[in-house]
Amino acid sequence: MVHRTVVEGSPPVPGLCRVVDRIPAELVIVDRRVALLPLASGTAGTAALVVHSGALLDSLIDLFEDAWHEGRPLRPGGGSVDGSPEGAREPDATDLEVLSLLLAGLTDASVAKQLGLGLRTVQRRVRRLMELAGVTTRLQLGWQAAERGWCRGRGGADGPFRG
Repeated sequence: MVHRTVVEGSPPVPGLCRVVDRIPAELVIVDRRVALLPLASGTAGTAALVVHSGALLDSLIDLFEDAWHEGRPLRPGGGSVDGSPEGAREPDATDLEVLSLLLAGLTDASVAKQLGLGLRTVQRRVRRLMELAGVTTRLQLGWQAAERGWCRGRGGADGPFRG
């Protein structure tokens, strides 16, 4: 079953919205103090379990944080995985996704697997990023990405609950 959630209003703040391939459970957690867990029922009405402090709430928070860390940042404007337009002077959404995963320490092969891209596609995108930044090494690319704001506000490494 495909699950789709529609979020209305302002565009998502980079790093505060993440996308996963599969969610283990639907739930809402508020201020780490209460959770709302929808219950499946055979009736036409809807029902939900309200969970307050305790071991179950702690487990639901852990479940959410595991899904959060497995997810990929959602960036406004979307982006395709089939390649960026030739001649573009700025990185596209997929380039930025590749870059953020590289900055997180993933190998090219791991980036390719996580994004569903071919290894050669990832390597081509890294070369393109290096050309855009005018650098010759990946270390320089990381520095230039930070200087140019390509990675500013991206990723949310601390997650939504830490601070």
